Amino acid sequence: MERETMDVSLENYTSYLSDDCLLSIFNKLESELDRNAFGLTCRNWLKVRNIGRKSLTFHCSFNPTIDKEHAKCIPNILARSPCLNKISLAGLAELPDSAWNTMRMSGSSLRSLSLYCCSCITDDGLAQVAIGCPNLVVVELQSCFNITDAGLESLSKGCHALRSLNLGSCMGISDRGVSAIFSNCSNICTLIITGCRRLSGVGFRGCPSTLCYLEAESCMLSPDGLLDIVSGGGLEYLNLHKLGSSTGLDGLGGLAFAKSLRILNLRMCRYLTDDSVTAIASGCPFLEEWNLALCHGVHLPGWSAIRLYCNKLRVLHVNRCRNICDQSLLALGDGCPHLEVLHINGCVKITNNGLAFFTISRPHVNLRVDEVMSIGPSIENLFRMQCNEERF
Repeated sequence: MERETMDVSLENYTSYLSDDCLLSIFNKLESELDRNAFGLTCRNWLKVRNIGRKSLTFHCSFNPTIDKEHAKCIPNILARSPCLNKISLAGLAELPDSAWNTMRMSGSSLRSLSLYCCSCITDDGLAQVAIGCPNLVVVELQSCFNITDAGLESLSKGCHALRSLNLGSCMGISDRGVSAIFSNCSNICTLIITGCRRLSGVGFRGCPSTLCYLEAESCMLSPDGLLDIVSGGGLEYLNLHKLGSSTGLDGLGGLAFAKSLRILNLRMCRYLTDDSVTAIASGCPFLEEWNLALCHGVHLPGWSAIRLYCNKLRVLHVNRCRNICDQSLLALGDGCPHLEVLHINGCVKITNNGLAFFTISRPHVNLRVDEVMSIGPSIENLFRMQCNEERF
């Protein structure tokens, strides 16, 4: 009898707590287990839990049956969570366009959306996102193969605050879609177009000076397109790893107009010539890290230009360059006063004597034999937003 009286008293007491008070309590819970237990107390507490949920993350199970069931739950969860500012649905390939209808009513708080490998979403679904989530700042659409220029146009017209956009492996987009992003999103600063082989780069013409980070691995950019890419003047990081050439000619000299460039990845750019290296070295005075691994077209004149002009260079990658020799290494040793790290291995024309002479002349330079594929800031950090997270 005493126990029942205690339970009733507790129930009466908690019923007087306002939603604001309950929300304050919920926000102090750190573990997912505690937050779930809070929501299971009663309907009102479940409502408060849903209001307090700021982030939603689904992890791909790699089981099509389970992922399909997860996809069915998404619309209900979104409808019950009106204050989300981050959603990650990476790998939910079965997610239909209709899942985004509920965002018309509750998507105004959303700032970060990851649809990585959500291959079922189409331009129609992206249009729903653009209408319902006008305050998006971060969007990841990597490997969303059904997105085309029309979807990017809808996104750009609805989400003017966009700053970071991942379009990696979106094979359906072209320069027209990229141009729409720049026309309507004047604050864009981070863009990933890796594997988008239909892009020539001319869609970057007139890009804003806010664009400072560009990933364009395995693209087929034209010489004119490369000039348009640097036309904004704000690029600080550029990754052109394994850049293809439709003409078979070197067009990389245009990067000399990227006056603010600090980190440049030209790994496996086999068409790169000494003339372009000289132009880049002389035109980009703030370069701090330069990856030239497997760039076989760079000879002594190119390495000498780096020695002469790259006065702020701290890290240089020359792994497996066939045409760097002892004389080239000594030339580098005579310049680049701020050089701290030299990644060097597999260079067949470099002898042990050449390495020894370089070490004697530059004892404070760290010679490393590892080969680094990715340089510069972490992509995850550029697309990360910190908030309380619910995982499924």
